[in-house]
Amino acid sequence: MSVAVTKKAIEKLINGYESDPFALLGMHETSTGLEVRAFLPDAVAVSVIDRKNGRKVATLERKHPSGFFCGAIPRRKRRFSYCLDVTWENAQGVVDDPYQFGILLQEMDIWLLAQGHHSRPYQCLGAHPAKLGDIDGITFAVWAPNAKSVSVVGDFSFWDERRFPMRLRRESGIWELFLPQAHLGDCYKYSILDANGERRLKADPYAFETQIRPETASIINTLPPVKPMPLSRQQANQRNAPISIYEVHLGSWRRHTDDQSWLSYRELAEQLIPYVKDMGFTHIELLPINEHPFDGSWGYQPLGLYSPTRRFGSPMDFRDFIEAAHQAEINVILDWVPGHFPEDDYGLRNFDGTSLYEYADRREGFHPDWNTLIYNYGRNEVLNYLSGNLLYWHEHFALDGFRFDAVASMLYRDYSRKDGEWIPNKHGGRENLEAIDFIRHTNKLLGTTCPSTITIAEESTDFPGVTLPPDDGGLGFNYKWNMGWMHDTLAYMQRDPIYRKFHHNQMTFGMLYAYNENFVLPLSHDEFVHGKGSLIGRMVGDDWQKFANLRAYLGFMWAYPGKKLLFMGCEFAQWREWNHDSSLDWHLLEETNSPHQGVQHFVRDLNLSYRANAPLYESDFEREGFEWLTVDDHDNSVFAFCRKDAQGNEIIVISNFTPVVHHNYVVGVNKAGAYQEILNSDSVFYNGSNVGNLGEIETTASAFNGKPHALSLSLPPLATLYLRLKD
Repeated sequence: MSVAVTKKAIEKLINGYESDPFALLGMHETSTGLEVRAFLPDAVAVSVIDRKNGRKVATLERKHPSGFFCGAIPRRKRRFSYCLDVTWENAQGVVDDPYQFGILLQEMDIWLLAQGHHSRPYQCLGAHPAKLGDIDGITFAVWAPNAKSVSVVGDFSFWDERRFPMRLRRESGIWELFLPQAHLGDCYKYSILDANGERRLKADPYAFETQIRPETASIINTLPPVKPMPLSRQQANQRNAPISIYEVHLGSWRRHTDDQSWLSYRELAEQLIPYVKDMGFTHIELLPINEHPFDGSWGYQPLGLYSPTRRFGSPMDFRDFIEAAHQAEINVILDWVPGHFPEDDYGLRNFDGTSLYEYADRREGFHPDWNTLIYNYGRNEVLNYLSGNLLYWHEHFALDGFRFDAVASMLYRDYSRKDGEWIPNKHGGRENLEAIDFIRHTNKLLGTTCPSTITIAEESTDFPGVTLPPDDGGLGFNYKWNMGWMHDTLAYMQRDPIYRKFHHNQMTFGMLYAYNENFVLPLSHDEFVHGKGSLIGRMVGDDWQKFANLRAYLGFMWAYPGKKLLFMGCEFAQWREWNHDSSLDWHLLEETNSPHQGVQHFVRDLNLSYRANAPLYESDFEREGFEWLTVDDHDNSVFAFCRKDAQGNEIIVISNFTPVVHHNYVVGVNKAGAYQEILNSDSVFYNGSNVGNLGEIETTASAFNGKPHALSLSLPPLATLYLRLKD
């Protein structure tokens, strides 16, 4: 609705208190005819030009010294498209008036956003190149329902919050503006006069690109085109497929040797991808690459959820990196953080002067472990923001899966809190019902929209049904990290072999719950920081025994039911604890036939054997796919089991976790014949002592341990063997 040009109305506009600038600015029908009003600080003179014929139709009068101009259009009764010819002190130019355009957001978008059903909110919120009529510009839209006024500021406005106030769509709390003055690559923010009358400068929650710290502005960029997921990548994510994940922090995998600067996305595509391919991994999991202000958070305190970090290049460079992985037949998983965000002033905290994205009560909305804020999962707009982010990364960057960080902290209201420091749910319980609904909604959305994209939960408790479908009462994840298995087995490996017989159950207990969920076995970054040491550093004995223990342990892990995850540096037994500020210690591989090379060769062969033998992966989540052959030999710390595929093919796995060679060690087996030793972690090729079975061994006719046939083996010290029946 048009308002009269009064001193009070003008001053309200120029002081940033006007929530409906379109009521004052632009072209208006008045009782005396058409009138054009413009606010152009520092302008000397302003004329109105008819865009159709290029003729000057009126000169506007300065009504306020700050730069408010107004004038009638003679002999015109109907609205028309126009531009403004502006004379400045030292320049002159023609500009399009952003206040001549109608509303931008469609009613259906507004309804879906308000209901929490907009699966792709990033298509209408944020900054987008657009063309209205024949005028090019950028549409801006931001949700700030309690703000008194909002302006878009940036390179195009000299960062002056007076120049481009936005229109409030009261039915949704969304502010919008089409700005012909803005262009791709411009930096911008929103200047918000908040609910308390304070001015806040906020980055765009939906920005597709963001400046690298310490700068914090959003950058106008295009939404990349959608890339479909071909059948080969879909099949690589399936439960009956081999999944071996290499977990990577892009900033410290490798750095330039001269100045220790980061590798770019393009350099990582040229170096990291071929390395992962050569090592036989099927997937890469990236620690969060969403833009974040603090390097030391490793990306786990993101504020640019829709922005790939600029630390390594542009968003398109990142997309090219993913494409390089796909060309190498490697799927890419993104570590995703929906549980919390940092309190930096330019981010989501108190976005419009109220707790918009976070819970208002600190007992619900503050995370004591990380000094961060917790998303308010009960708000529909927050639901849109988070769940839509997964579709954004999958559809426009072709990511194949997502690992949800810190799921346990989302599920429980009392997580890391003492009595009195948390608020029960509406039933008096400790579960965060809104977060549970959010997780189910998001997994169901992704599962129905992108059915072959996987989600993986880092969930450290025994919350039931993490990998059950939401319709069956589960959370809907495809896989869950098996934190219990990881803690138990690492604790076992840290014990002196002489005492391992007293802790035999730490290696066997996991089978009691192995089929409760679809598990990934993780040796992740969290285990090799904050004084925990490296993976090789967790092994016991002298150096030879440490390396032998590690190879034996990895051999046991790769054969155990569940998909595999290994953090970078573990594959060549880096001594040093991981440091995000420096490269991995690649110099350890420079010495020929070193034990580090031995571990690296062993991990490569583990992956190749794993992928080549369906019994090791095809029935990971079916009880029929696993059978203990030797489970109670505490004194010798020997474990033997059989892995089976759907066709009944078998791989026999034997692990000896003592530094003693066992000759004529008998293991019962189901099938008679000659067994090939397809992998031996004690091979001289891996820097072992080369004890083994000369590559092949025949079964004996006698039964043993309830099995109809038996193998009499030489078990190497601190080693794992894989045996396969010859055709």
